Amino acid sequence: MPYLLTPGPLTTSRGVKLAMLADYGSRDIEFRQIVKQIRASLLDLAHCNSNYECVIMQGSGTFAIEAALGSFCPSKRYKTLVVCNGAYGERAAKILNRLGRPVVTLDKGDSEAPTPDEIVSALNADRTISHLWLVHCETTSGIVNPIQAISKAVQGRALTIMVDAMSSFGAIPIDMSGWNIDVMVSSSNKCIEGVPGFSYVLVRRPILDESEGQCHSVVLDLHEQWTVLERTGQFRFTPPTHALVAFQKALEEFAREGGIAARAARYQRNADVLVRGMREMGIQTLLSDDEAGPIIQTFLMPRDPNFQFDTFYEKLRQKGYAIYPGKLTKRPSFRIGTIGQLDETVIRNALVAIREVLRDMNVADRHPLA
Repeated sequence: MPYLLTPGPLTTSRGVKLAMLADYGSRDIEFRQIVKQIRASLLDLAHCNSNYECVIMQGSGTFAIEAALGSFCPSKRYKTLVVCNGAYGERAAKILNRLGRPVVTLDKGDSEAPTPDEIVSALNADRTISHLWLVHCETTSGIVNPIQAISKAVQGRALTIMVDAMSSFGAIPIDMSGWNIDVMVSSSNKCIEGVPGFSYVLVRRPILDESEGQCHSVVLDLHEQWTVLERTGQFRFTPPTHALVAFQKALEEFAREGGIAARAARYQRNADVLVRGMREMGIQTLLSDDEAGPIIQTFLMPRDPNFQFDTFYEKLRQKGYAIYPGKLTKRPSFRIGTIGQLDETVIRNALVAIREVLRDMNVADRHPLA
């Protein structure tokens, strides 16, 4: 199987894979203890004080996003401001619209970060905004949005701050208590390096208490999920047992590597090697170095008529590396992730493969850019 140079699912360790060979019953004492440990570990990693809870939700990250939006965002009178600078901010706004929840958007295109002043101006312009939704790392482009600075700028307002940290949590520090973040959402198959199967919401307990009966869905009701987890240690519906056991192993490996600081450093080394090597081939990044995070890099496609992304993708995959197509609306691009069980050696070998594929496609180095 190829290395997954994507923002998740991603390449996992042998230990994580082996952890899934054992079968667990959802009511087993050992399994319930694993779930309890996972919940505590996630709260600790996010620097949550005792006023926060962790609610695990079956399904991909978008399941937890809809669960959080449907459980906590107002259904009338007040509004949620969603910052959109890529597909995932737009998806949150789409969910709120589908649910009939009042929503306004701050549109920053697909590759520009919002500034704290812009957020403050939007809040000042509409006093009925009570909730703010931000994506931390928007993998449409790879940009890292300044959530700490924004949280500081809106401090003191009656505002619920909600962060989609799907692709950043575990590699980019987040201090929920210190930054006054009320809700954070992430999933199992990202920077902690687990496998797909569940997502989770970290939330202040008073917000969770107040959400009783507010969710549009039985399955996605975070208050109900939390209540049952607290009372029984079990899930309301069949849990993804193998994914949870694998995640516990991933957390052990995460700690052994050195936690967030060590993982961030490895990912950043991967990104630095990748970007430098691609630029040497004449392939440029969409973002500047101070805009892009260590999670995924967006590259502008060559204008060479011999370059066809589908061919490039398949030939590269045959050499053992899977990448992502672009999501930009205006400029043709592709994306390469640098997270997962990857190191500089893998990235350097991937660069060799990319150069070979471009040569096979008769795409010259130092070509003009889109």
